[in-house]
Amino acid sequence: MTGSPDRSARAMLRLVPSTAEDACPSQWFCGHCGSPPPNNETPAPPARVCGECGLGLLLEARADAVPKQNDPFLIVDGSLAVCALSAESERLLAVAETDVINRPVTELLTPADAEAAGAENLAAAIMWAARGEDEPRRVMVRPANVFGVRMPLRVGACGPPRAALLVLE
Repeated sequence: MTGSPDRSARAMLRLVPSTAEDACPSQWFCGHCGSPPPNNETPAPPARVCGECGLGLLLEARADAVPKQNDPFLIVDGSLAVCALSAESERLLAVAETDVINRPVTELLTPADAEAAGAENLAAAIMWAARGEDEPRRVMVRPANVFGVRMPLRVGACGPPRAALLVLE
């Protein structure tokens, strides 16, 4: 603009409604059988033991990361130690939950591609989710001590307490 500033010519700020989508809603599920709580309601803190199987604690995750009832999944903390294992994962990986708790997840799953690095790395995806990042990530893994088998893995955040949810697809 040239000359003296004219109030009518000056750009004005105005509020524009956001076009961004709302964050994905969260959902509760059992850390052992994957069942949702009754009526998919948020459980009260003293009622966070699964009413379906009675063995797992109810955990919260983004709805797009939550496993279906029969999906194999693991819960892993920020130190890459296994915190919980679903009944379906026990069957698929041929291990008992009591034998793998507090053991490194790499004893059960390893990256499928040796060249995978950076954001595509299994450890990086777990650390990213354990920090509470929103978007689930996908990586390829294989069961430890198995050559040639590749499985897609969805890695998302869950809690409480904060951990990574690994769903074998």
